[in-house]
Amino acid sequence: MTKRILVVEYLPVTTLKLNPQNPRSHSEKQLREIANSIKIFGFNVPVLIDSQLRVIAGHGRVLACKALGISEVPTIRLEHLSEHQIRAFTIADNRLTENAQWDDRLLGEELNNLSEAELDFSLEVTGFEMSEIDIFIENLGPIAEEREDPADVIPDSESKPQVTKPGDCWVLNRHRVFCGDARDVSAYSVLTKGQRAQMVFTDPPYNDPIDGYVAGFGRIHHPEFPVASGEMSSWEFTGFLNQFMAQVARNSVDGALQFICMDWRHSAELISAAQSVYSELKNNVSG
Repeated sequence: MTKRILVVEYLPVTTLKLNPQNPRSHSEKQLREIANSIKIFGFNVPVLIDSQLRVIAGHGRVLACKALGISEVPTIRLEHLSEHQIRAFTIADNRLTENAQWDDRLLGEELNNLSEAELDFSLEVTGFEMSEIDIFIENLGPIAEEREDPADVIPDSESKPQVTKPGDCWVLNRHRVFCGDARDVSAYSVLTKGQRAQMVFTDPPYNDPIDGYVAGFGRIHHPEFPVASGEMSSWEFTGFLNQFMAQVARNSVDGALQFICMDWRHSAELISAAQSVYSELKNNVSG
């Protein structure tokens, strides 16, 4: 390999020609980050150009300098490269950096050391947002042994007396909790006392024998639901959802938000039931 001497030459930013065919794009956010880095650390990486002052590498830095009002930047001319080599190098210069990986622990240690120092700049100048930095630092701590929180232990409902039974309504200051069937019209009259909901968040049974399992957590410790725990056909489950969704809609104000949890396997039934309820309500209004 022939040894070449690279000469750094300061040139006016206005004389540099950006490549319109550069396959690497820069978002406004990234350009702000590059500009902030230049303000804090200075312009430390020369722009690579060809003999015609066309930018080979450093488009983002040139754009950031223009935004900052910097008139001159350091450049290095790569006059020994052919046109095809320049095109390939432009791609390689961007792509090869993507092939590297972070060592999360070492990165966390570096960020932690910086966070404890008296800096006159924000750590976000590193390109990481504070939420990401916090996660890297928090992950440095020893992994705590998982212990079951006594507050999370669900009492054995079979060996202990039932505290709440269907028909009970608990009044908690301004809040009310009713134990009943969400398809029952009378349940809503007891619960809402004539008021209508502005937002509903509900998690109906999924009609799936495995809906007692949650990914990563194993079996959820509750008995099977009295209905829709896997015994219904698709048509029957759609009707089940239609019944409770109709009651929820009737007891909600116009434009209320409805957040309904459902296993993805039964999203079709949920959508079908929702469309049916919507059509029914629309017909009632028009009629």
